[in-house]
Amino acid sequence: MSIQLKPIISLKNVIAQNPNGCVPISDVSKKGLHFDVKIKVARFLRQYPSIFEEFTGPQYNLPWFRLTREAVEIDREERKLYENCKEDLRERLKKFILMSKQKVLPLKVIQGMLWYLGLPEDFLECLDMNLDGSLRVVEMEEGLKGLAVESNERFLSVLQRNAMKKGVYSNEPMEAIEFPLFPSKGVRLRRKIEVWLKEFQQVPYVSPYEEYSHLDPNSDIAEKRVAGFLHELLCLFVEHSAERRRLLCLKKYFGLPQKVHKAFERHPYMFYLSLRNKTCTAILKEAYCDKMAIERHPVLRIRNKYINLMKESESITNYLNRLTLREYRNSSYSTEVAELVNDQYLQTVQVATVLQEETGQL
Repeated sequence: MSIQLKPIISLKNVIAQNPNGCVPISDVSKKGLHFDVKIKVARFLRQYPSIFEEFTGPQYNLPWFRLTREAVEIDREERKLYENCKEDLRERLKKFILMSKQKVLPLKVIQGMLWYLGLPEDFLECLDMNLDGSLRVVEMEEGLKGLAVESNERFLSVLQRNAMKKGVYSNEPMEAIEFPLFPSKGVRLRRKIEVWLKEFQQVPYVSPYEEYSHLDPNSDIAEKRVAGFLHELLCLFVEHSAERRRLLCLKKYFGLPQKVHKAFERHPYMFYLSLRNKTCTAILKEAYCDKMAIERHPVLRIRNKYINLMKESESITNYLNRLTLREYRNSSYSTEVAELVNDQYLQTVQVATVLQEETGQL
């Protein structure tokens, strides 16, 4: 549902930010690609009557759209939440940048991750208001603009903090930390892999915020560093999940191996791959199997309210479709169509019979 929600939020923002609180369809009809909408934008908006309300505009009888009362209330709550969580969300962005090789990332890469980090989609459009003293815009190679972090603060990963709380980690260099594992029902590893996993758990843990250039890329330590990076990345994401293909653009800037996507498959007790909606989504199991380990972010509460409106819209459209079909079946027009189809069928059978007789097949 979250993947479907993103374009809805984008269109909702366009309407909410308009001074009149409504827009003609002509304002958004040609921007389907921008909103990641695969069908006509008008048809997409009509799929969610609990969020978007359609009415006839003042000129040329064009369709206009505004937000429903429920959507307006959630939008107001969402804006207030962003203001209250500004520091927390900015801290997530800092950590995300600090995991990169040069502690700097192109703005276009950050823009693609704003949804996952829980930041509003216009965050980079208002940098003067949203940045603090440790974040600054810099020029990068190939004419790109980037966002850099200047901080001497040493961050601990979620894995390190949880291990310290349990008293099994003392924050010493190259100290081992075991990943929390959550076997799926009905899934059992082969004996050989179980032995390897037990040994892998004892391999030293390199935090994604630490220097890693000295590591042999083919070593178990390097693989554990990649698994640890993915663990921390999904911890930073407010839904603790992401489309796997979206993470591939991070390889260059985070020093990840070419086949980093294989890490999700090699560690099925840490990550779950969902194939719903024809999309491969990587999910951090710990966030859902041990709710005490990772705190639930308030942004999720707002997104769930929008998702409830999506489900309500689906019920409404299904009901209207059934109602329309029932009315059609009870109408005289449907009777005429049925008679016409029946006549055409009889004519087809007669023609086929004649052809078979002529060819001697009967």
